[in-house]
Amino acid sequence: MKEITRRSFVKKSGVVAGTTLAASMIPGSVSCSSPSDHIGVGLIGCKNMGFSDLKAFLDEENVTCIALCDIDKMILNERAAEIEKLKNKRPQLFTDFRKMLELKEIDVVIIGTPDHWHALMMIMALEAGKHVYVEKPMGHSIEECLTMVKAASKYPKQVVQVGMWQRSCKHWLDASDYVRSGKLGDVNLVKAWIYKGMGEPVPAQPDSVAPDYVDYNMWLGPAPLRHFNKNRFHYDFRWFWDYAGGAMTDWGVHLLDFALHGMNAGYPDSVAPGGGCYLNKGVIETPDIQQAIYSYPNHTMIWECGLIPRMGPYGMHHGVSFTGTRGTLIVSRNGWLVTAEVSNKDKKKYIEDVPNQPAIGGLKEHVQNFLRGISEGEKPNASVEVGAQTAIISEMGNIAYRAGKLLHWDSSKMNFTEEEGKKLTKLTYRDPWKLPVF
Repeated sequence: MKEITRRSFVKKSGVVAGTTLAASMIPGSVSCSSPSDHIGVGLIGCKNMGFSDLKAFLDEENVTCIALCDIDKMILNERAAEIEKLKNKRPQLFTDFRKMLELKEIDVVIIGTPDHWHALMMIMALEAGKHVYVEKPMGHSIEECLTMVKAASKYPKQVVQVGMWQRSCKHWLDASDYVRSGKLGDVNLVKAWIYKGMGEPVPAQPDSVAPDYVDYNMWLGPAPLRHFNKNRFHYDFRWFWDYAGGAMTDWGVHLLDFALHGMNAGYPDSVAPGGGCYLNKGVIETPDIQQAIYSYPNHTMIWECGLIPRMGPYGMHHGVSFTGTRGTLIVSRNGWLVTAEVSNKDKKKYIEDVPNQPAIGGLKEHVQNFLRGISEGEKPNASVEVGAQTAIISEMGNIAYRAGKLLHWDSSKMNFTEEEGKKLTKLTYRDPWKLPVF
């Protein structure tokens, strides 16, 4: 099937127990602390999405960059130069985020690190009195997600927004409204998918020594001590269980979020696994082909991913589909449309087709919603509760895969029935890092 392109689619603490690691502040940086009527922002994790988030913040007139933090000094200095060119002020630079959190000028902390750091950094930022914009997935384990919700409730004056920016896209919400309207009839099948189109397997890399400009011990943080390997660092960290959950918790958090939202669904009764690591076996850990089948009382939700190919259902790279008795709605970042079912009796369409409704909104609107939450008390579009539910359900699919069996979920206890599932809901932190108890 020919892929539906954008053009064609548009047409149709304690956290640290008693020990402080050596703090490092890079010398020679100049504060860009802002006037009192501005919001001062500090970014932790500067390479990819974190820096995109920061630039979206800096597009707003009332936001000033105060500091950047990263364990890679090369990236840190490159990003500092970009900010200096953009805003004519150079931010303070840190390689230890705890020192950055001490700055009183910082009102907002953006967390753009690998997933295994999100929980500790969010909690410590709240303890330091900061508002938090934390990238998705919100947490790296079910226990972390539940703890992060409790932490946020302890600090109600601070606003937390999860970087699930599709929650601020009007077309995603409009598509959900259509599904909820009942026009599709009985919706018993929902699919969410990503086919990343990497084209070829991740090349094997030998273990090596971390570059001298990288604080690798701080990068690992609470994760297990491992030899440095380029495949476990920067972008490719997401293919290793120590730090992330593969495509399921990368794209899956965005897409499953609306598979849930459209159906107004909570937690499933069970989840069954499928797939494996076939073309990347022995190089990465997370599956390069994966399915997860979530069972609800009145519908089935299916997650599907492929790292190497690009063609997914309906010839689309990514999307969410809701199949009802009267028609099917398909939504992606390019917009949404409806294709009607036809009656076998009179050959008439049950409903009218809906031509593609274009994409509306995105990261800019998500940041603006967060800032209004700080200034006006507006509710975050992707609150910690939203972020937790979607991250937990994504984790459930990965846990079933790792356990290799069907698992049942007990929503009253927020845990699996089977011991094989229970033991994978928690992480073992490396000393001296500890997940606090609330």
